[in-house]
Amino acid sequence: MWQHYTYNDPTGKYPYYVYTPANYQPGRAVPLFVMLHGCTQSAQDFATGTMMNKLADKEGFIVVYPEQGMMKNQGRCWNWFQPANQHRDHGEPARIVGIVRELQQNSARWTIDERRIYVAGLSAGGAMSAILGATYPDVFAAIGVHSGLAYQSATNLTGGLRAMRRGGSDPQSQGQAAFHAMSDLARIVPTIVIHGTHDKTVTPLNGDQAVQQWMETNQLASKNTFNSNFTQPTTVTSGQVPGGRAYVVATWKAASGRELQSYWKIGGMGHAWSGGNALGSFTDPSGPSATQAMHDFFIAHSLDDVDKHASAPYTKVRHLIADLFKVRRD
Repeated sequence: MWQHYTYNDPTGKYPYYVYTPANYQPGRAVPLFVMLHGCTQSAQDFATGTMMNKLADKEGFIVVYPEQGMMKNQGRCWNWFQPANQHRDHGEPARIVGIVRELQQNSARWTIDERRIYVAGLSAGGAMSAILGATYPDVFAAIGVHSGLAYQSATNLTGGLRAMRRGGSDPQSQGQAAFHAMSDLARIVPTIVIHGTHDKTVTPLNGDQAVQQWMETNQLASKNTFNSNFTQPTTVTSGQVPGGRAYVVATWKAASGRELQSYWKIGGMGHAWSGGNALGSFTDPSGPSATQAMHDFFIAHSLDDVDKHASAPYTKVRHLIADLFKVRRD
């Protein structure tokens, strides 16, 4: 059920862990959730804190946890602030997608629904999730950014530390940069952002900017068919965890009524996974379940849902990729 693997490429060896529900049978295509831990965390710690494996048992999906090594970053942070890791087919994004490809190709062990691959992360992992949404929109059907930052909020370590304290420079420019990173694969990427209002590690302004960045990116990717205003959500609802934290959820929907962006602001919460298990680091059990919220948002989206927003080159490329993996499975 919990297995350790190693991904190899010319730059080295990289560990990752896969959780497979006990009742899963290969041959039945299921979603894949890619979970990216935060700084100082391990894959096991992140799995414990988020309790995503427990939900996988209930809902029947596969979970993969790439793990950052101390040789790449002494704090085990994903290096989201380095330009080498902000583009397709380079650095950490390429390695994470390489791990996804290994799972897809291991058809004797898993059958991954290629239309339903999602990525979510905390802090540095959240920032890397935003990068993956921009650089591999043909792979990830939707993304989740928890206590993270917008795409290209910084391009060096000093800038990264500054962005964590003060926010990025301009979410509109960052949104345009993310759109350019998509190249001819551009499409709307449904995005859920979750942030605590008292986060002193990654200032809450970054949550606002992550939402605004993806509004700009998605508007450009849709050729202006998706127009949204940060100050005018489609819906705003509030909630209260019994004995726990209050929260507000804003959503922005397409003209069809499909929810494309969701923003959860957790009142009084610091730098932690909302609703997590106290046995894991950086968790706040008193918040609403980010794990459940991300699952529910993700599962409402697949790559097929957004083909109508895609350019012809993207649609053609994605179906070629689908045919390639079909041949490999056969």
